[in-house]
Amino acid sequence: MPDSITLYQLNKNIADCLNQSDKVRNIWVTAELSDVAVRNRHCYMELIEKDSNGVQIAKARAVIWAGSYQALNGKMLSSTGQSIRSGIKLMLKVSTSMHPVYGLSMVVSDIDPDYTMGDLLRRRAESIARLTKEGVIDNNRNLQWPLVPQNIAIISAPGAAGFGDFCNQLLNNSSRLRFIPRLFPAIMQGEKAPASIINALESIAIDDTAWDCVVIIRGGGATSDLQCFEDFNLAYNIACFEIPIIIGIGHERDITLLDSVANMRVKTPTAAAEWLIERGDRALTQLDLIAQTIMTRATGLISGCKEQLSYYAGLLPVAPIQATSKAKMRLHNAVMLLSGVSNRLLTPARSRLDVMAANLSTAAVNATKRAADRLDNARSLLGALSPQAVLNRGYSITRVNGNVVTSPEQVNHGDVIETTLAGGTIHSIIENN
Repeated sequence: MPDSITLYQLNKNIADCLNQSDKVRNIWVTAELSDVAVRNRHCYMELIEKDSNGVQIAKARAVIWAGSYQALNGKMLSSTGQSIRSGIKLMLKVSTSMHPVYGLSMVVSDIDPDYTMGDLLRRRAESIARLTKEGVIDNNRNLQWPLVPQNIAIISAPGAAGFGDFCNQLLNNSSRLRFIPRLFPAIMQGEKAPASIINALESIAIDDTAWDCVVIIRGGGATSDLQCFEDFNLAYNIACFEIPIIIGIGHERDITLLDSVANMRVKTPTAAAEWLIERGDRALTQLDLIAQTIMTRATGLISGCKEQLSYYAGLLPVAPIQATSKAKMRLHNAVMLLSGVSNRLLTPARSRLDVMAANLSTAAVNATKRAADRLDNARSLLGALSPQAVLNRGYSITRVNGNVVTSPEQVNHGDVIETTLAGGTIHSIIENN
């Protein structure tokens, strides 16, 4: 049988090794907290480490004893606004020891809040860089606002003080502007908040109302309560939403990832209502200026028209007489002008007509004589070219069976031929051919 030792002896040997080594005492360690629980004022937790793919590669149990927990948690809250809780990264000062009875223990004696704050800013910067790379970070910020947004979709927790302050400020404005708000309830704190807010956005998107804007509001609180607004998926949905979104979360000092993607960021829910009211007031001021401009111009036009009417009213009694006198004068001048013009135009015209009449008679005689000469010439030409003139010159025309004979081959023995002469016709019978 091999030699053996008890479990106590083994633990004691491990304890002797660990407790004598400075490599495991007062060491600063970075890790993510998990399963944080406070019992009897002691804070128990698991420290975990993940690789770049999110796979857990190391885990250890740790504790902050009651004597240190309150001071360390207060230090964390004052520096980062967050309490010691699951899901955050911390730099902790730990000492590892081994007790033969109670086993291995890792005790936290100090924390460095600056590391946690830097990690939050790093993760926010990574999310902003990713949204920029995907080309959506400015989508909602570039949406155009209506002149006066009146249909307001609100995402908030029902009964929350911030929601009440917003509605009271919006609906009781001194300018008596009319707004139509409607609540789309959502969880505004904790791990379930991002999915709940995304569901509310989807409800707004499919609603039949033509919403002018969406207001996401939450009152003040611990900075740790606002960590849900650092969620990448929630920021992506807000960036891609097709209605302008106002973010009014927490206090003026509170900044979240959502402020980098929404169309408008204000410091509180009340400030969101004030921004909407101010936009309406600006529109009213513009309308007042337009109305004053119209009134001034209309008054000037009416005044000018009145002056013109007064002037024409003074002219009206004498204007017809003056107009008639001027018309008579123009008519008389026209008659005189027409008389002179007609004499100057008619005399040359008459002279031209007399010349044309004399020329026309001579031209007619000459044209008639030329036409008669052309007829005589044509008559002489026709007489010279006619068949009778040819016969008169001693020629004859021979026909057989009515056809003119131009060759001896056209007649046969015994044919009766007809010979036409200038003085008459001879009929003959062909005996020799």
